[in-house]
Amino acid sequence: MHTAGVGLLDRLHKLRGQVPDDDIAGRTQALVVRGNEFAMRVARWLYRNYFRASAFGIEHVPATGRVLFVANHAGQLPFDALVICAACFLEPPTPRLVRSMVEYFVPTVPFASYLFARWGQITGTPENCRRLLAAEEAVLVFPEGARGISKSFARRYQLGEFGTGFMRLALEMRAPIVPIAVIGAEEQAPAVNIKPLARLLGAPSFPVVPYPPFVPLVPLPVKYRLYFGEPMTMTGDPDDDDDVLDEKARIVKSRIQSMIHVGLREREHVFW
Repeated sequence: MHTAGVGLLDRLHKLRGQVPDDDIAGRTQALVVRGNEFAMRVARWLYRNYFRASAFGIEHVPATGRVLFVANHAGQLPFDALVICAACFLEPPTPRLVRSMVEYFVPTVPFASYLFARWGQITGTPENCRRLLAAEEAVLVFPEGARGISKSFARRYQLGEFGTGFMRLALEMRAPIVPIAVIGAEEQAPAVNIKPLARLLGAPSFPVVPYPPFVPLVPLPVKYRLYFGEPMTMTGDPDDDDDVLDEKARIVKSRIQSMIHVGLREREHVFW
């Protein structure tokens, strides 16, 4: 058993290849807003070593100015947000600090309340998003919301309904939208949702995974693949009726779904 375990580790090391020696301190100093260097080192380890992430189309990440990143959502806990934020910090020539809008229940999770805040993730309210865009920051949103993060394994990579809130903010703040397709998060915590317990706790879901500790605090070491699309500039009145904004939101949703299909075709395996 020990020999088999060592062999598996050796294979994973070979598949991962050499890990870049990222200049975390230098990149942190390059930010206009200083981040938490320790938290970024943890994020780097998860990005480079645990999830072994690859980012495609990173040239579409604007070096400066307000921007709204819009991505598909999955995985029970928002490690997808962490990976996207780490990619924007580590991969471009000029690092971007991305503020991710997370679900209201995430700060109640013991370890998440400490770490996610230090990774720049905040509760997803329109006021928070509007304030950050006004300050010319990069904001990450998941229009599927809790519906996406708690979807069943059988519905993986099928986008749920997009809300229109992100579109109203993009139009109001005149922020370009960069669509992102995330491949890997759907398999990081295959779970069954115990709905009665979720209602009892007032949570959007109560996921149970088929391995200890049976709650998705520790994701599986899947390989993440991120696809950044070309920026989309949407025009119109932010006060338009919901049906008008819904049509614009569907355009973004369709772009992300197409990018997901491309990513799934290119992926060789869930874990490498």
